[in-house]
Amino acid sequence: MTTPVRRHRGGAMQGSPVGWARNPLTEFDQLLSEMSGLMESTVGATAPAVAWTPLADVTESDDAFHVEIELPGVKSKDINVEANGQELVVTGEIKEKERKGVLRRSTRRTGSFEYRLRLPGEVDTEKINAQMSDGVLNITVPKAEVAKPRHIEISETSESTENKG
Repeated sequence: MTTPVRRHRGGAMQGSPVGWARNPLTEFDQLLSEMSGLMESTVGATAPAVAWTPLADVTESDDAFHVEIELPGVKSKDINVEANGQELVVTGEIKEKERKGVLRRSTRRTGSFEYRLRLPGEVDTEKINAQMSDGVLNITVPKAEVAKPRHIEISETSESTENKG
């Protein structure tokens, strides 16, 4: 049995970013997804799923690190957030829905996921806050007091008071 060949017209990929603007991990993820779909359509089943990494944004403010992880359709009871020193680990599972009829194609992710992040500074693990809203898990990781930047005021001394003593 031969597999179908996809051909692109025009040779090079048009409209895609060049150089560092392109994210090779996105392309690799898309390739894996297409290969999985091809395997599923020919064999009828896929190999046991391995943990995948959800999309996330990490920002830093003066007093905390903010992590936003996209988990559409996931219930908060199916998510586990752990902090150990400077490492933040979010694990969980997206359960597959029971369906009636034959599933012809699925591009949604299901199964176990894991997101690991090593934070660049000391954090206060006792005050970490996690909230789920509209399919986005928002985690606030406060910085430890020693890691927060502190503004130092510079006082002025006048020469007239120093020379009198």
